[in-house]
Amino acid sequence: MKRIYLFLIGLLVWSEISAQQLVKVGDGYSSTSVNTTVFRNSSLVTDGDVQYISYYDADGYLTVGKRALGSTEWTLHRSQYKGNVADAHNVISMMVDGDGYLHLSFDHHGNKLNYCKSTEPGALTLGEKEAMTGKDEDDVTYPEFYRMPDGDLLFVYRSGASGRGNLVLNRYDLKSRKWTRVQDVLIDGENQRNAYWQLYMDKAGVIHLSWVWRETWMVETNHDLCYAYSPDEGKTWYKSTGEKYTLPICKDNAEYACRIPQNSELINQTSMSTDAEGHPYIVTYWRDADSEVPQYRLVWNDGKGWQNRQIMNRSQGFSLKGGGTKMIPISRPRIAVDKGKAYFVFRDAERGSKVSMAYTDDVKSGKWQVKDLTDFSVDAWEPSYDTELWKTHQKLHVFVQETHQGDGEKVKASEATPVYVLEVN
Repeated sequence: MKRIYLFLIGLLVWSEISAQQLVKVGDGYSSTSVNTTVFRNSSLVTDGDVQYISYYDADGYLTVGKRALGSTEWTLHRSQYKGNVADAHNVISMMVDGDGYLHLSFDHHGNKLNYCKSTEPGALTLGEKEAMTGKDEDDVTYPEFYRMPDGDLLFVYRSGASGRGNLVLNRYDLKSRKWTRVQDVLIDGENQRNAYWQLYMDKAGVIHLSWVWRETWMVETNHDLCYAYSPDEGKTWYKSTGEKYTLPICKDNAEYACRIPQNSELINQTSMSTDAEGHPYIVTYWRDADSEVPQYRLVWNDGKGWQNRQIMNRSQGFSLKGGGTKMIPISRPRIAVDKGKAYFVFRDAERGSKVSMAYTDDVKSGKWQVKDLTDFSVDAWEPSYDTELWKTHQKLHVFVQETHQGDGEKVKASEATPVYVLEVN
């Protein structure tokens, strides 16, 4: 009877996941993956009952839009800002603060900070570019905004180049409407390496940070998976054991969640989440030494120690080598966790490069069900979803666009393609 019950529950879950819809927004630039790289982090953001979106349009202009949740009608605005969309690193990141202002940062790959705000709460029109703190803002890459429970914002970015960059952390205060520096060098590459990170802020406002080290600009020098968390808005950092870090964090004092050698096809910049107890869950992929096939993995801490488990069983091998944005047959994954259940969004050439999802209602079991969420290929797409909507309503809205990418930062000429929000309820 128990097996029958679980089977019926499984059918119910997957019938709900099947009850999805694609809501078209507009047309976006598609000759690189600049609109759909995994480290965009916040392509969609919900504030109250309004959802915002950002992307580069067919001509490379930063475009912002909004809709009422539940509506299929979008209001769009092409801004005055145009990005270097030929480089897929030059992503748009955005967030809404507690007063309703939209904050955006865009067009960086070792460039001067590009940052602006909406002209008023709820507006799509953007003001002039401005500085944040004015310090370490000449060599910016990978901008990411995060909203804290009180409505203040955090902003993280890499200062410096691949193989020798440092992680910087700023905070925006609603009362003063000013940015201040929280950490000048949170993770120090010691001028020999840099950290490629993924960050998650849980409902309690605890910041969870994980990363791989890279020794050079070559992707094959990625190695190891590390972790830290901060319960006080980024001021103080701890290991999962409760041991306080002496900052900055570097190779020798980092906590290693999983040891992974170089040349393991270990990818950088994926995603993480937490469960209700604040335990971290990290998704990535790498290849075992005795295999030619990289496999998706879940690395998590159950409160007692670090665990890791393979997700699914891929059969197609590939090798990560060289620099620049790579055209890889699988995407970097995104994860969402809720009450012991985990949802894993990805794209794999073995499944026709569609938007796909793996699901488990018991992480410890290692049993995942897999379903395709689109009937068309998205080619170079990687997932990002509305993290704020997930935190408040456990609804998964995913940014979807078929994009293309030449290997090693090359452009692959194509016409503009539709931008969608995929609603997985």
